[in-house]
Amino acid sequence: MKTSTERILTTHVGSLPRPDNLIALLRKKDQGDSYDQLAFDQCVLAAVDDVVARQVAAKIDLVSDGEMSKISYATYLKDRLNGFNGTAQENRAAGDLLDFINYARRLVEQGGTERSLQGPACDGPLSVRDDTVLVKDLANFSAAVTEHQPMEGFLTASSPGVVTVFLQNQYYPDHDAYLEALAEILKAEYEAIVASGAVLQLDCPDLAMGRHIVHRKKSV
Repeated sequence: MKTSTERILTTHVGSLPRPDNLIALLRKKDQGDSYDQLAFDQCVLAAVDDVVARQVAAKIDLVSDGEMSKISYATYLKDRLNGFNGTAQENRAAGDLLDFINYARRLVEQGGTERSLQGPACDGPLSVRDDTVLVKDLANFSAAVTEHQPMEGFLTASSPGVVTVFLQNQYYPDHDAYLEALAEILKAEYEAIVASGAVLQLDCPDLAMGRHIVHRKKSV
C-alpha cells in the first residue's frame, strides 16, 4: 500500500451508491427473481468504470469499485458459495431497532437486501459455487483503474467474523468450526484480490457491532 511523506492520502470506506438500474437488477438477483445476466454484467461494468472515474475526479487517492456487484458487504457470499440455503431462526436486527420493529422492517424494505429480518443461514458444508463472479469483479476494476489511473486501488471482502453475524450457522458443530470453515473458503478470494494488484480491505465491523447484534440480550 502506497504512503506519502507530503500529505495524508485520501480514501473512503468502500461501498458507494449504485445507479438505479443496477439496484433494480441486484434486488431481483438477491430475491431469486428472473433477471438478464448479460444486462447485469454490462450494468456492473459501466457502474464500476463510472464510479472509479468519479473518485479520480474528486481527487481520491485510493479508489474502490464501490462494491457495485454486491447486494451488501457481507451477504453477497450467499450467491458465490454453496451452503447458504437456510433461513435464520433468530432475528438479528440491531438491539435498538427491536424497540421500533416497524421502522426496522421499513429499513429492510428500503434496502431491498432481504425478504425478512431473519435473512439467510448456513445449512450445509461451504464450497465455492461460482468463482466467475470474483473474476469479473477483478477484471472490471482492473479495466477501470487502467483507464482512469488513480494512485492506487482497493477491493473489499467480508471477514469470516462478519459473515457469522449476518449468515447464521445451522450446520457446523459450533461457532469456532464455522469460523474456521469460512476462513479457509475465503482465503482464495483474499489471495486473488492481492494477486490482482489491488489492496485488500477486510470488512470487520463485527468486532464493534457483535455486542449490539449477536449478544444484545446479554448483560454488560
